[in-house]
Amino acid sequence: MNVLWLQSAGCGGCTMSLLCAEAPNVFDTLGDGGVSFLWHPSFSEATGAEVLALLGALESGEIPLDALCFEGSVATGPRGSGRYHMLAGSGRAMLDWVRALAPRARHVVAVGTCAAYGGVTAAGGNPTGAMGLQWDGRQKGGVLEGGFVSRAGLPVINVAGCPTHPGWVTETLLMLADGTLGAQDLDGYGRPRFYADHLVHHGCSKNEYYEYKASARALCEIGCMMEHLGCVGTQAVGDCNTRPWNGQGSCTSGNYPCIACTAPEFEEPGHAFTQTPTIAGIPVGLPSDMPKAWFMALASLSKAATPKRIDVNAHSDRVRIAPAPRGQR
Repeated sequence: MNVLWLQSAGCGGCTMSLLCAEAPNVFDTLGDGGVSFLWHPSFSEATGAEVLALLGALESGEIPLDALCFEGSVATGPRGSGRYHMLAGSGRAMLDWVRALAPRARHVVAVGTCAAYGGVTAAGGNPTGAMGLQWDGRQKGGVLEGGFVSRAGLPVINVAGCPTHPGWVTETLLMLADGTLGAQDLDGYGRPRFYADHLVHHGCSKNEYYEYKASARALCEIGCMMEHLGCVGTQAVGDCNTRPWNGQGSCTSGNYPCIACTAPEFEEPGHAFTQTPTIAGIPVGLPSDMPKAWFMALASLSKAATPKRIDVNAHSDRVRIAPAPRGQR
């Protein structure tokens, strides 16, 4: 399966994340699965006229295109022309290239939340008109029509994340190459279900503190960050804590709250990322399937039953009281 990778309005962080794939690295992983890059702006040696000739051959159908991977949002301004981002040397907007190449591709993959839904580059007043390939925030219909399907009959596959996990990208491409990723394997926002059917909360190292509602009040404390510090890991999709970056890293394990970066419009929560909005003292960001009355009852019981060890450790920057060996107190 050959892949063309293009980048537009974004930071390049998803490519940097992909390069962090380890044991085996991204090139061995994809190469062994029969996936090769026709061109990638960071990986490939070809530039200038060589790349323009390749793009022309792909557009004409002279060279078949198996997968178009796109990183970063598409700038549609000014006034829908896309001329805020011209593909160097081509005289054409990246917006035009996307619309020309997507119908030629057997699969279209949005790599990262910017490419999927607009992401950070669409935040604020969005002066560039940045949007995702098939979604504009939570609304279907980005630079491609909401009903767009690739030659394989699939919508744009949104490997969302900011940045997205290297394993999510490699697994998606390998499944496409193997023909084992279908429409039933995507959730309602077009994200692959192998990671979107999980919550960031699953496997979080702070779960013991969450169970007792032993909550941190500052980022330097190791307690649960849901009650005061804006963590929405109980709602956010992703297997970040069961498949951590480089085998050990995740936002919550690094003492930073989950901000649901795999979700459309995560970039504008309406409050600081490290603050938990409340109504009558009840966090707004409850687990999506937990009624508020249940939370109040559970929180009261949990706080009353909190062991001293958990209460002390939750408000410290390290473990102050270790679990006692069984049979000892």
